[in-house]
Parts: sequence; structure tokens; C-alpha cells
Amino acid sequence: MIIITGTVSTAFAASPDDIVALCIEHSARSRAEPGCISHNVHVDCEDTTRLFFHEIWQDEAAVSAHFAVPESQDFVKRLTTLIGERPEMQMYRTQNLSPNDLD
Repeated sequence: MIIITGTVSTAFAASPDDIVALCIEHSARSRAEPGCISHNVHVDCEDTTRLFFHEIWQDEAAVSAHFAVPESQDFVKRLTTLIGERPEMQMYRTQNLSPNDLD
């Protein structure tokens, strides 16, 4: 699995509500893509001007396909225009563990 996290600040944006709506739309659309296990955006409880993305993808192929979708590319362009910089993002390759695996 691949986990992607990302953050966006709306602190200096002219229209924070437009940013939130765009991010929600992107997450909802992304959840319908093949290989998407989950894709969500949350408001940071400690800094309400910060949005946090949490995504789980089946594999690298699903992530590559996601980034190749024209709507994903358009989302990044539109978001960058609204916030004045590219969103911050990290990717992690993982494996599933159960609590019993930790014993």
C-alpha cells in the first residue's frame, strides 16, 4: 500500500471556502478511482487554516494512474493558484500489520 499525506494552508488565501470546496470535490472524485482505498481531507484541530490530506492507495500503479488523471492535474493547478504555492505532500510505502504482529 501507498499512503500519501499532504497539507495546505488557507491562512493567506483570499477565498478559504473555495479551497475547502475544491479539496472536498477532489477527494470525493479520487475515491472513485481504481486502487483508491481511501482519500480524505480534514481541517487541523490545532490550526483551522490548515487542511490535511490522508490517502491510501493499493499500489504504485494506482498512484501513478491517479496523478495522470487530467482532473488531478487540474486540481493541483487550481489549488496552487488559490493558495499561491504547491501543496506539501509526502508518500510512504507500507505493509499491513495486525496487532498480533507486534507481539
